[in-house]
Amino acid sequence: MSQLHDLYKAVGNKLFSQKVCEIAPYFATIDPQFVDLHPGYSEVVMPNTREVHNHLGTVHAIAMCNLAEIAAGIMTDVSIPETCRWIPVGMRVRYLAKAKTSLRGIADGREIDWNTPGEIEVPVTITDTDGLEVCAAFIIVKVSLK
Repeated sequence: MSQLHDLYKAVGNKLFSQKVCEIAPYFATIDPQFVDLHPGYSEVVMPNTREVHNHLGTVHAIAMCNLAEIAAGIMTDVSIPETCRWIPVGMRVRYLAKAKTSLRGIADGREIDWNTPGEIEVPVTITDTDGLEVCAAFIIVKVSLK
């Protein structure tokens, strides 16, 4: 079992979210809060604050990319075998609507074969509080043997 998954189970959503931001400080810019995390699935929310706004007063595209990367990355970490490691190597993103509310990022890797090393596209769906999909992303991670 992943050390991050063990930590998540031990400390819960709020403290785990803080710890992830200590490990990777840039994630703190979106104030992410984990809602659920287990192998093949993660759900993370971010508040709609002025700090993440663009010139239009909506959530900045790069803030949404940050949400997609934390959801996919942490889910990848708890999904791969202990004999493997991973690193993000790319991202494909489509901005589908103006993001005017707090957002929810869901990385769903339940259909991914996590036991085969190589490049994997992790799908992430980002929705607003009304359930409207505002961003669709694929975080490409390279999984290799340690």
